[in-house]
Amino acid sequence: MDVIQQLIGRLHPLVVHLPIGFILAALLLQWYDRKNNEWSKIIGILFQWAFIFATIACISGYLLYKGEGYSFDTVKFHLWLGIVTALFSLLMYLRLAAPSKIDFIKRVPVVLFSYSLLFLISFTGHLGGNITHGSDYLIEPLPNSIKSLLGVGPEVYEMPTLEEENWEEAILYTDLVQPILNTRCVSCHNTKKEKGELLLEEEIGILKGGENGAIIEPNDPENSALYARLILPLDHEDHMPPKDKDQPSKEELDIIKTWIANGNSFDKSIGEMGLKKELFHSFFPKKKDDTYPDVVVAEVSADTISAIKNKGFHVERVNEESKFLKVSCINKPTFSDGDFELLTSLINQIVYLDLGETQVTDAIFEKLSTLPHLTVLKLDNTAVTGRNIETLEKLEYLKNLNLMGTNFEEVHLPKLKEFKKLQIVYLFNTPVKKPDQVSKPKEGELFIDYGGYDLPKIATDSIVF
Repeated sequence: MDVIQQLIGRLHPLVVHLPIGFILAALLLQWYDRKNNEWSKIIGILFQWAFIFATIACISGYLLYKGEGYSFDTVKFHLWLGIVTALFSLLMYLRLAAPSKIDFIKRVPVVLFSYSLLFLISFTGHLGGNITHGSDYLIEPLPNSIKSLLGVGPEVYEMPTLEEENWEEAILYTDLVQPILNTRCVSCHNTKKEKGELLLEEEIGILKGGENGAIIEPNDPENSALYARLILPLDHEDHMPPKDKDQPSKEELDIIKTWIANGNSFDKSIGEMGLKKELFHSFFPKKKDDTYPDVVVAEVSADTISAIKNKGFHVERVNEESKFLKVSCINKPTFSDGDFELLTSLINQIVYLDLGETQVTDAIFEKLSTLPHLTVLKLDNTAVTGRNIETLEKLEYLKNLNLMGTNFEEVHLPKLKEFKKLQIVYLFNTPVKKPDQVSKPKEGELFIDYGGYDLPKIATDSIVF
């Protein structure tokens, strides 16, 4: 009997479209026949069939609710409005096609029934869509900008985090496992939508398991459905979460696995479980990248960047969020001092400039000093010697300077040591003599990298293939 009920219930998504079709067809015929009133009988018959199939849809929907584990709070409005839709279809049939002895039906304007039915099938269908696809199924395809304009911006998933200072005191289940389940699983396994009779919102539901029994085998993640179904191939019918949903990361899977493998405690801290810090590296806050200046600059238009690219430069953003730019002459070896004017429209946005292997000379330093946010400068394999390089001292963000393969003269080296933010200078293959000993710089001191490192031989170096 349960099988038959379940089968009838699962026909609901098919059956429910039949009354919708009959009602819409009848309403359209009403619209075309609004002046002549010649088709009332056939329109009434359409409403009769709409009533019959709406009743069947209500029954199958009720059986689906009972068989699939939905809570009544989730389906009640959809169910009640479905019943009301069936009753209004019957009233329309009685009003238009059947001889009725009920006077009040004849007194109610047909247009009132029509608008009521149009509202009922629209709202009832919307509630049904909410149940099967989620409350945001209508707005989900919209671009994020429009969602934000409507005040329903996209939910941004944030990985649970641990603090470096007290990570061992964190409760593994509370601080990591449950947040992962909340993000990946609870949308389908909660008190309102108990798919598979499984609740993953709290300890009781997890320990109870679902319609197929327990989901955790203590200390055995591979045989625990909670973990085993997460690592099945994406196309496997038992894979969870469904392939159209966001999938857990490898680090999140490792946390679930480790939790089960270590007794799935709900109250033990990471320290008490003796787990290594390496397992949690992904859950520590990422350090902010402070390579480039923390200042606001105007965004360069796409047309301007396109025009610069057409002149042979490679231009790209430092990252998607930043308005700063990296500019390279890797495909423009003919670049010379006079060509600097081609970059004047990007002066405030350039933080990384690669002029390596171009035709620039010492005259370029004066021009480069006009780039207020320049942080990384590559002049390797050019004709610069260092004369007038002190003009770059005004660049308050310059940290990285590459002079390899140039004729940079040692006499200019002390000038670089006056640069306040400069952290590293590359001088390999220049006339500057490498000291016998190069000591490691202290924090905040300039490091001169002379290159020419001798790497120790290893056994594989002697292999002859």
